[in-house]
Amino acid sequence: MQKLIDLDKWLFVKINKDSENYFFDLVMPFLRQSKIWIPFYFFMAVFIISNFPKKAIAWLLLIGVTAGTTDIISSHIFKPLIGRQRPCNDPDMASNLHLLANYCGQNGSFTSSHAANHFGIATFLFITLYNILNRWSYLFFVWAIIICYSQVYVGVHFPLDVIGGAFLGMFFGWISGNFYIKKAGPLSRY
Repeated sequence: MQKLIDLDKWLFVKINKDSENYFFDLVMPFLRQSKIWIPFYFFMAVFIISNFPKKAIAWLLLIGVTAGTTDIISSHIFKPLIGRQRPCNDPDMASNLHLLANYCGQNGSFTSSHAANHFGIATFLFITLYNILNRWSYLFFVWAIIICYSQVYVGVHFPLDVIGGAFLGMFFGWISGNFYIKKAGPLSRY
């Protein structure tokens, strides 16, 4: 287990400190902010409501349940249970930390709630919208990966925190997405 933690810390330094650059220093703190994604969420809601009015309420409800479930499990079960310190609070990481976040939570680091929430949403979107968007649906995962990378880059999570959060999110996104398809049927252009 220690080798895995050492590898995780090494990878953190590679992403957070060794890949430091002006462009990422400007962009990454911005990308991890929830408020920046409000137009995207609003667009998705309007898209579903206007194109699939009979299926919209269930879709909106389940995407909300997915995000809420992943957040609760990550924040209130895994973080207290695991008790891992965030890199921005870890004294051993102080000399290797390039902190760009204006806030370093005092709650645990594993799993990343940002990763769990965004991968849960991305998986739900992928499953429910694949019938319409086909291969373009994979962009939802690119979006989630960028948010996860930014969490490590700004110094608030280790790579394993975001990987654990991603798996947690994908699991619940898969459950809710498939539940939606089973109960409401696939969204279709026709």
